[in-house]
Amino acid sequence: MRILLVEDDRQLAEGLTRALARSGYAVDCIADGAQADAVLRTEHFDLVALDLNLPGLDGLAILRRLRARELATPVLVITARGGVAARVEGLDLGADDYLGKPFELAELEARVRALLRRSQGRATGTIDCGSLTLDSKARQASLNGQPLELPRRELCLLEILMTRAGKVVSKEQIAGQLFSFDDEAGPNAIEIYVSRLRKKLAPAGICIRTIRGLGYLLQR
Repeated sequence: MRILLVEDDRQLAEGLTRALARSGYAVDCIADGAQADAVLRTEHFDLVALDLNLPGLDGLAILRRLRARELATPVLVITARGGVAARVEGLDLGADDYLGKPFELAELEARVRALLRRSQGRATGTIDCGSLTLDSKARQASLNGQPLELPRRELCLLEILMTRAGKVVSKEQIAGQLFSFDDEAGPNAIEIYVSRLRKKLAPAGICIRTIRGLGYLLQR
């Protein structure tokens, strides 16, 4: 899953980027509001974590423009503006959740997971596909009840495919969720990750089909 973090406090931004990356997310961080607005016009993100006090363009203006384009991307507002009026304004403009500074990292991560679940129409943090289970909170996959050890990228790829099980997912969709701007991904990177993951799932009868010219399909 790919997250855009819009935060101009460099120290906070670096800490949150590292923490979210450790949780398996591809994270892009932008400090300028106008730049963030421009990126949101051309790139897809699964969630936006948005500060309000930003140079260039404030967070509420970014939110207003995002919703004016009828994009339903989940938005978590993170701000030091703690007043009720500010929260109400943000929620009325289309924010999905609101987190006041200072906050605990565990709460941020929980709110991110909750918003992503909601956007995918899931009630819990567990995804099941036959004998395959993925716990998004623990960042752990299991096969027939046994832990399936996967590197971070393979686990992220599995989550992308499991949330769309039975549907074809294009390479472009996978790349958009798997890699951030700073990731160095070769032209065959997705094929390599799919191949590795396919071999680990095959013994349980779970297949990742290649649909030529379209993408990949997870079947059980």
